[in-house]
Amino acid sequence: MPAMSDPASNLVAMRILHTSDWHLGRTLRGVDLSDAHAAFLDQLVAVARSERADAVLVSGDVFDRALPPLDAVNMLNDALARLTEVAPVVLIPGNHDSPQRLGLNAKLLRDQLHIRATLADIAHPVVLPDSTGHDGLVVYAILYLDPDMTRDRLGELAGVDGDGRIARSHEAVVGAALSMVHRDLARRRAANGTRIPAAVMAHAFVTGAQPSDSERDLRIGGVDSVPAALFADVGADYVALGHLHGAQAVAGSRDPASDHDEGAVMRYAGSPLAFSFSEQHQHKSTALVTFDEAGPVASVELIPTPVPRRLSDVRGSLQQVLGEDFAAQRDDWTRVVVTGEDRPADLSRTVKKAFPHALEIRFESTLREREVRATVSAQADPLDVVGQFVADVSNRRPDAAELTVLRTALERATKQGER
Repeated sequence: MPAMSDPASNLVAMRILHTSDWHLGRTLRGVDLSDAHAAFLDQLVAVARSERADAVLVSGDVFDRALPPLDAVNMLNDALARLTEVAPVVLIPGNHDSPQRLGLNAKLLRDQLHIRATLADIAHPVVLPDSTGHDGLVVYAILYLDPDMTRDRLGELAGVDGDGRIARSHEAVVGAALSMVHRDLARRRAANGTRIPAAVMAHAFVTGAQPSDSERDLRIGGVDSVPAALFADVGADYVALGHLHGAQAVAGSRDPASDHDEGAVMRYAGSPLAFSFSEQHQHKSTALVTFDEAGPVASVELIPTPVPRRLSDVRGSLQQVLGEDFAAQRDDWTRVVVTGEDRPADLSRTVKKAFPHALEIRFESTLREREVRATVSAQADPLDVVGQFVADVSNRRPDAAELTVLRTALERATKQGER
């Protein structure tokens, strides 16, 4: 669908794709996700082309770690080369990325690829042309801000009064960055005489959003969140957030489907793949955001991303687990919990025959918890302590063969500790 225009005002609507948290190089409980990542990136390029996107915004955590494997680096380079043939790409580092390493590519494909990886970039937006070639949307890109690493320099750039020091918190550093954005946006709109459409990209935990188990904790000084009001007060039309893996609107965000008043639409794109069982019920997607001719966001369409394999939970007695109740989940990535009074023999192998893609297999006793009878002291025999632990979790004492394995493991651990 081409960009839309208003003949009377000569303004052109813009369309962007918002995505984040790719985590290239990540595995899921040891399972290689490179094929799933490749399928997602193929789809992203195809959607950018079919929807005639004016830009693709990537809100951080491109890689899963600061030193990504070579295959992940090659995958990113190939994806950016293909995407920039279709539309400009604006990319920021997240807390998993190395800004310095991502920034090495900032001068490549200069007209189409904008990697904003420095504090100095914050107040200098990427100005995206509309389909007519005129300035359309300004994008302020705020990389992930570690308070300990950025607060001194941000205090200088933001012109903080006094000694230029800002508090050691995510709220303080993001607030300083947004004050720079607010000043520049207000200046541009005053000089232009019209309401220039604007988007802000950021990688942070904003209050009013729901986390998952797979995001890295950002806690500094006991606080990991940033108030949503900081973003709402900047004057942007769209806030493209990264860090949380569930696609969602931030509480208090304007809903373009029912609310046409002024205000920011604030959304997390979410990760394109599920990285933990806490995400099994999330609907992974890429956000297609359309701005109307006057600037505000007119609509947000969530385009589902490819699902390589479902994640699901299986729980019950061994007979129940192997029965028809869970037949539809046999091909899933599963977390299997077998319950009963006694741990079944050869449990893992038995479950794996029915659920070949099981990622976790556990046994939970249905007996009431008993007081642990082993006395752990300097005089206690370690083998007796470990044997009692086995008895407590499996409701039986280890047999002779198991005791031999335990004794060997204890001896090796003791020798290792003496080195």
